[in-house]
Amino acid sequence: MKALRLKAFGGTDVLEIADVPEPRPPQDDELVVRVRAAGVNRADTLQRRGFYPAPPGSPPDILGMEFAGEVSAVGPGVRDLRVGDRVMGLVGGGAQAEFVSTREPLVLRVPDSVSDVEAGGIPEAYITAHDALFSHASLVAGEHVLIHAVGSGVGLAAVQLAKAAGAATYGSARSPAKASRAKELGLDHIVDPKSLEFPTVDIVIDFVGADYLQRNVACLAMRGRLVFVSTLSGARADLDISMLMRKRLRLAGTMMRNRDDNEKARATKAFGAMLPFFADRRIVVPIDRVLPLGQAAAAHTAMEANENFGKIVLTL
Repeated sequence: MKALRLKAFGGTDVLEIADVPEPRPPQDDELVVRVRAAGVNRADTLQRRGFYPAPPGSPPDILGMEFAGEVSAVGPGVRDLRVGDRVMGLVGGGAQAEFVSTREPLVLRVPDSVSDVEAGGIPEAYITAHDALFSHASLVAGEHVLIHAVGSGVGLAAVQLAKAAGAATYGSARSPAKASRAKELGLDHIVDPKSLEFPTVDIVIDFVGADYLQRNVACLAMRGRLVFVSTLSGARADLDISMLMRKRLRLAGTMMRNRDDNEKARATKAFGAMLPFFADRRIVVPIDRVLPLGQAAAAHTAMEANENFGKIVLTL
């Protein structure tokens, strides 16, 4: 089968389309999916450069963390899915190939109204955002949520999911144009990331880390929650612990890729409750561009230049 393979670590010239063995026949609750679309994520560019290795058990040289396609083979322990069913899901790697092997608990059915391209851009961003908002921040309707890096894939997903849950949404971005476009997807208020104080909110979803920590903690209301999804400005900063105590704050971190299958399965199942929003188009995946697998280098170049607003998806 054809797959996007790393010849080495480095620039986009290390990417190649190679012939690699197809997955072995599925066993137990395993299934093989004929991939039609696979989203490109920041983690792919980091893995290409040698900074973010695939977790144990995942192909170390085949990129791709999310996919959409049709089931092509099922193991004897698969209960609800059949050959030909449209599915999408997360994997530790190997999704940017014609076929990918996974397990039934790690996939979701794709709603009929959602295209393969859209579905290929859902799992990583939306499951991560859902996990941050609901599993870690316990979001409820009527709360106020501040989302940093709001123009990113996970940031936009968080805006859409929070809005669907009845929250008021605030967002910051280094690009005013991206922040403005995020209003089309449900962002209520744009926040200047350079401001000395952020607005008071119940929840902060943060991708920036060290540079924003003090302001994030200061802006949280009583019993507020801060969830770290990334640390773009660094992972170390001073913290006034007494403020956490006085305001009874909760801080948490989340990372999807390094979780084991059982943890990913729980996150996937929890996110499944949001699929009706996609089915009736109350949530529509913002697609920046669609490229064939052979143009993966162009996809990486665009992502590293922060050109994209929404998902970049490769088709197979």
